[in-house]
This record gives sequence, C-alpha cells and structure tokens, in this order.
Amino acid sequence: MYKNVLFDLDGTLLPMDTKYFVDLFTESFCESLVPVTNTEARTLMNAVWTSVGNMMRNVGGCLNSEVFWHTMNSICGRDMRPFNDSFDDFYRTDFDAARAATGTQPLSRACIEWIRNNGGRIILATNPVFPKSATFRRIEWAGLDPRDFEYITTYDNSSACKPHLRYYSEICSACGIRPEESLMVGNDTREDMAAAQLGMDTYLITDCLINRDNKPLSLFRHGSFEDFYGFLRERA
Repeated sequence: MYKNVLFDLDGTLLPMDTKYFVDLFTESFCESLVPVTNTEARTLMNAVWTSVGNMMRNVGGCLNSEVFWHTMNSICGRDMRPFNDSFDDFYRTDFDAARAATGTQPLSRACIEWIRNNGGRIILATNPVFPKSATFRRIEWAGLDPRDFEYITTYDNSSACKPHLRYYSEICSACGIRPEESLMVGNDTREDMAAAQLGMDTYLITDCLINRDNKPLSLFRHGSFEDFYGFLRERA
C-alpha cells in the first residue's frame, strides 16, 4: 500500500466534459460578475483566461493567486482585488451552473475510504488555478468532502502548476512526504503523469482521458476508475 495517494480532481474524481464545462463557466461567470465589476464581458474573460495561462507558466516567483490578481488588474486597468468576495460568492452559488458538465464516479468515495482505512494519506492535487471556494465546490460535486483530504492545492497555497515538477515538490514539502512512497492518480498524460519524473508512481485514469501529445498509453500504468480500484485493493 502506498503511504500517500495524490488525486487529480477534474476528469478523475469528478468526471467532466472539459469543453462544456468551460462554456458553462464562462457564461455563468459573466452573468454574475459583469454587473458587479462593471467590466465588459470580453475584457473580463480575457483577464480570467490570460490569468490562467500566466499561472500555468508560473515557476515559483510568487503564489499563483498573486499572478492571477496582477494579471486581472493589468488587463482590466484597475485594482480588481476588492471584488474577491464577489468572486467567492459566485463560486459558492451561481458556479453550480457548470455542474451540468460533470458527472459522478461512485467509486471515488469507495477509493477514498479504502485508502484511509488502510493507513494511507490522501492529497488532492488539482491544478491550482482556482481559489479555495471553487475547488471546495467541485469536491462537493464529486460527492466528496474537503475534509476527506489532508491537503488541497489551490491558487493561494501554490506557486507552480502541473506539469512543472515544482508543483509536486511543493506538495511533498508541505505534507512532509517522499515521492517514492507516493502515487499520483490522474487523467492527463502530460500534467498528471509528470509526477513520475520526481519519483512518484502514477496511474492514468482513462474514463475522461486527456492526451494532448497522443502518447501511447502503454507508457503508463492505466485503466478505468474501476480498474484503479481493483489495483488499489490488490496492493493491500
């Protein structure tokens, strides 16, 4: 049994149609926050997606949240931080419109409980481009509880993103864990499987597979979420 199991969220614990999710998120975000911020929809969404891109390129100069707000301020031409509470209110309420792009994986709960009952530590290693409010909401959509995880990466506790190894090394430092005693589980061949370069074992979930580089799946230990649950139980 692995001492530490790191789970991706979107497309792994939470089945997701990514394109549909982005469309629903964009629509609901604009409907909620354009009037509040008095910002044109095109400008607001350009700021959001540019911020995401900049966070993805962050390699440790500052927290991802700082990158987010710096980019927002630059594109919107004013200080957007006073709207932080409004953003959080959106994620706790109207963000639910994007839930239609997600599903449920009944074995998510079973895996979490099995790992915990067998002494494993459980970490949510979701790409930290969202604040805590948005991440916690998506955990709830998956039928899970934020308290199921010892540590959850968000944009305000991380200074790198997948697939940068700094992202994974920050988790190891924050949790006091060793890569060689850890398993990273995710659905993205580029972002999640990168953990192997730090010495972690990996398992690629193929139900909502993301394989931008068209890599042969034979390069990775892989299978459906059901297959993964069987893999875990075999290691007891």
